[in-house]
Amino acid sequence: MNNKTLLTKEGYRKLVDELHELKLKQDHLVTKIEDVAQPDESGEDGLATQLKEELELVNEKIDNIEEVIEVSQIITNDNKTLDTVQVGCKVKVKISGKSEKVFNIVNQLETDPTQNKISDQSPLGKALMGKKVNDEIEVQAPVGKITYKIVSIFC
Repeated sequence: MNNKTLLTKEGYRKLVDELHELKLKQDHLVTKIEDVAQPDESGEDGLATQLKEELELVNEKIDNIEEVIEVSQIITNDNKTLDTVQVGCKVKVKISGKSEKVFNIVNQLETDPTQNKISDQSPLGKALMGKKVNDEIEVQAPVGKITYKIVSIFC
């Protein structure tokens, strides 16, 4: 299959952990539904319906994660310097000729702006993909165009 989802080892591990937690929640919900759906009890229909709706959402999340895991490929750049920016790389950039910042380019499932993990599908991520050291890119931001110069690429 050509449509592989590239994930870092950490991102893959988080998905597997989330899947495990969801399956535990799924088992818990099934048990609760069985407990409240007794035919001789009255007034429990609303709760059973609510639990079934929650179970449906959990099942959907499980299916989505299993699908991603099935088509994922773990990135193994193994801490080497590459010529171009790729998913799994850390990119040090100089912003508008002033401050420097390091971004980790990840799959959109792993995005975490608080950790400087940006998606390869975000405007900045897309602009950085395939670029080399000393390349300059301009990205439109809410504050206007920002120029980024790639200082180093480390994967």
